[in-house]
Amino acid sequence: MDSASRIVTPFGAGSTTAEVVAGIDLTGRRAIVTGGASGIGIETARALAGAGAEVTLAVRNTEAGDRTAEDIVATTGNKQVIVAPLDLADRVSVAKFVAGWEGPLHLLLNNAGVMGNPETRTTEGWELQFATNHFGHFGLTTGLHAALAAAGGARVVSVTSSAHLRSPVVFSDIHFRERPYDPWLAYGQSKTANVLFAVEATRRWADDGITVNAVMPGGIRTNLQRYISEEELEAAARNAGGDVRWKTPEQGAATSVLVATAPLLDGIGGRYFEDCNESGPHEPGTRRGVAAYALDPEAAAQLWEVSVTALAS
Repeated sequence: MDSASRIVTPFGAGSTTAEVVAGIDLTGRRAIVTGGASGIGIETARALAGAGAEVTLAVRNTEAGDRTAEDIVATTGNKQVIVAPLDLADRVSVAKFVAGWEGPLHLLLNNAGVMGNPETRTTEGWELQFATNHFGHFGLTTGLHAALAAAGGARVVSVTSSAHLRSPVVFSDIHFRERPYDPWLAYGQSKTANVLFAVEATRRWADDGITVNAVMPGGIRTNLQRYISEEELEAAARNAGGDVRWKTPEQGAATSVLVATAPLLDGIGGRYFEDCNESGPHEPGTRRGVAAYALDPEAAAQLWEVSVTALAS
């Protein structure tokens, strides 16, 4: 993306959800936040509800979802906070969620994910991180296409990570059937897939008024890191060249909320945002910026076809 055409906002790495959504009225808008009962999903949902949106928390643990919904209602005064079961690694669960949705959908925040887990496979034999982080969200979003199109100007936020810099999507062996399993390469390619999805979905759906952007929230200590020791977290920060700054959940969720709601992004899609601004190319020696392979339109189109085939099998 040419630097002159990048989206620049008044916000930055330290901005919070409350700051980026200030003055925005989402009354009458309907939103879904996957993973809305933990980590930055909670603060993403809280900010959207606080601006007046009807928010559905799509979660695996509905008890945690109910507690989160009660908290959001108490802090925002918005009683339109709904909890619905969704397990992104289970195609039946995704299909059931899609079948149960009625009416338009204005905002879809694909926020849930797993990171760095030991080698685990779904019933289909898919590697769990790719199955959850990409295939699950792909099935959910394509399944909700009609609802997004009906909203007029719908936005989808695909939450990715600087870990996408670790690996492109290895199409010849996505599920580590031939190469030794590496949890970080697996996570990295799943996060690259989240960016590629934004590129191809925007290309296909822009005429339907649907735009999709990828968001890197930054380093936030949440239960996403449940498979990672404190020593590994600190080592990752050192290996990143010292440019990792831990954010609060409210700061971590700010880029998602901004990309979902800012008028400045009307009609803008297929891009990568971090620290509340559109990012430039990857800066060597850092964890900042977006890899060229994550924005490659040919890889994005190939991933779409691979995903359609996999989910239809």
